[in-house]
Amino acid sequence: MRNYLCIDLKSFYASVECVARGLDPLTTNLVVADPERSEKTICLAVSPSMKALGVRNRCRVFEIPRGIDYICAVPRMQLYIDVSAEIYSVYLRYLSKDDIHVYSIDEAFLDVTDYLVMYRCTARELGVRIMEDIYDKTGITATCGAGTNLYLTKVALDITAKHSPDHIGILTEESYREQLWDHMPITDFWRIGPGTARRLATMGITTMRGITKMPEEKLYHAFGIDAELLIDHAWGRESTTIADIKAFRSTDHSLSSGQVLPCGYSTEDARIVVKEMADNLSLELVAQDLLTQSVSLYLSYETSENLPSTDGTDKTIRPTSSSKELIAAVEKLYDRIVIPGAMVRRINLAYLRLTDNAYLQYDLFMDPAELERENRLQRAAIEIKERFGANAILKGMDLQKNATTRERNEQIGGHKK
Repeated sequence: MRNYLCIDLKSFYASVECVARGLDPLTTNLVVADPERSEKTICLAVSPSMKALGVRNRCRVFEIPRGIDYICAVPRMQLYIDVSAEIYSVYLRYLSKDDIHVYSIDEAFLDVTDYLVMYRCTARELGVRIMEDIYDKTGITATCGAGTNLYLTKVALDITAKHSPDHIGILTEESYREQLWDHMPITDFWRIGPGTARRLATMGITTMRGITKMPEEKLYHAFGIDAELLIDHAWGRESTTIADIKAFRSTDHSLSSGQVLPCGYSTEDARIVVKEMADNLSLELVAQDLLTQSVSLYLSYETSENLPSTDGTDKTIRPTSSSKELIAAVEKLYDRIVIPGAMVRRINLAYLRLTDNAYLQYDLFMDPAELERENRLQRAAIEIKERFGANAILKGMDLQKNATTRERNEQIGGHKK
C-alpha cells in the first residue's frame, strides 16, 4: 500500500500578494485582478476572507458586491513563479524530485511511501511538518490531503481537509465509502464537472454510491471508455502512480497558443492577431526542429452577440515550419471559419501532426534555396530574441494598432510579470 500527500497553497496568488504587503492572507480582503482591462476582467484569486463574504473564486470584478472594501492587486506572474519555486525547494528537503508531481503552480502530489520509516512518522505528521515549513519560509498557509492512492489523496484535499482543524484530510478506500459515498454535490469530486454531473443526473445518479449501483454496461453506453475511470473512482480505486506519470510519454505532439482579447476585435483586427500567433508559433517549430502538417483554429465571439464559436482544421499542408507558408495557411483557414462582421474575443491556434525536421522532403513546387534562406532568418530572429528579449526584433504587423505581440511578450501567461 502506498501513501500520498497532495498539498495545496491556500488562495495562492492572493496569499502571495498579502504577504508581500505585510498583511495576513487569512483576514485581508484582497483580489488579484488587472483593473486596467475592464470590469469584466476575471479575478485570478480572492483571499479567504473575501470567500467568507460570498465572493466566489474566478469571479469577474463587476460581480464583487459594492459594499465590500478590498485591495485590488495587479497580477505579478513572475513573483508567483518565484514563490512556487521556493515552495518546491521545501518539498525537496523531504523527498526526491522523482517522488514529486507538480500538478499546478499551487498544488503538488508527493509519494511519501518510502520516507515514512526514515522520518519515523505517519503521513499526517509528515504533511504537518511540510506545511509548517512552507509557512515559515513563505508565510503562506497550505492544506493537505493524504490517501492510499492519488485519487483519494486529491478528494481528501478537496473535500475533507476543509473541515479538519489541522487542514489535513485523510482517506482510505474504506473510509471513502463510509464518509463520502453519499456526499453531494457530486461535482465536488475530482474530474466530475457540470457536464458529467448532468449526464449522470439523467440516469438518476447524484452520488458516488449511485455510480456503484448502476449496471456497468449502461455507464459504458453513456460515457464510453471514460466509464472505466468513473467506476474506479466511485469505488475509491486508482491504479496510476507518480512513477507512471513520470514515465508517460505522449505520442500526440502539438504546439498551441491562445489568447483572450481585451475587447471585441473586428474581423480585420482579429486577422492581425491570428497572423502574429501563426508567426510566433512557426518560430517555436524552428527552435524545436519540428515541422507541422496540420493547423487548427478556434474562434469565439463577444457574449453579447450570442454567436456560436467557430473552428476548423486544415490537414492538407505539407510538412513545414515556414512562417510565410503557415501564415498563409492560417489566414486562409481564418477566412473560412470567421463569422463576417462579428467581434472576435478569443483565439486558439494549434499546429498538429508534428514531425522531426529531419523528415523534410522537397517537391517540384518548392524552392529549396528560398526555404533555407527563410529558415536562417527565423533562426537568427530566435537568437536575437534569446539574447536581447522577445521585443528586440519585431515585424511590421506587430506594430499595427491592434496587434498584441509586443504587449504579450512582456507578460507571463497573458498577465503582467
